[in-house]
Amino acid sequence: MWFNPNIHPFKEYESRFSALKRYEEKTGHDVIYIDIYDLEGFLEGISEMESRCNFCIEWRFRKTAVECVKRGFDSFSSTLILSPYQDHDRLKRLGKKVAKEEGIEFIYEDMRDGFEEHHQLADEMNLYKQGYCGCIFSEKERYQKDLK
Repeated sequence: MWFNPNIHPFKEYESRFSALKRYEEKTGHDVIYIDIYDLEGFLEGISEMESRCNFCIEWRFRKTAVECVKRGFDSFSSTLILSPYQDHDRLKRLGKKVAKEEGIEFIYEDMRDGFEEHHQLADEMNLYKQGYCGCIFSEKERYQKDLK
């Protein structure tokens, strides 16, 4: 499912959205799209939370869980479990919290060992690969790191 209203700037949002569309076309997998760009909602949400990442992950997990329940699915997961850059304890904790509250199962399996292989497949399929998590703050951190 595509629900990434936090991605900044909008051109990055479009690049990632287009890459998923191309992936869907090349593989035949069906993808559910919730095409909402909501930088303001993201900024409002993080202003009320102690951690921007907690807010972002929970927001996106909840939207996914609610959509899955609505469509009659019995579980959900996330591509975030593939990333070696994510806090996997946080992913498990928030996934289970949302799952319990929404009445659905969260599937977690540590998939980090497959990260390089998936990057290679993306190269072979000529798909765009993101260089940072997605939000305006992670974009800043990425480019600041590059300057140092």
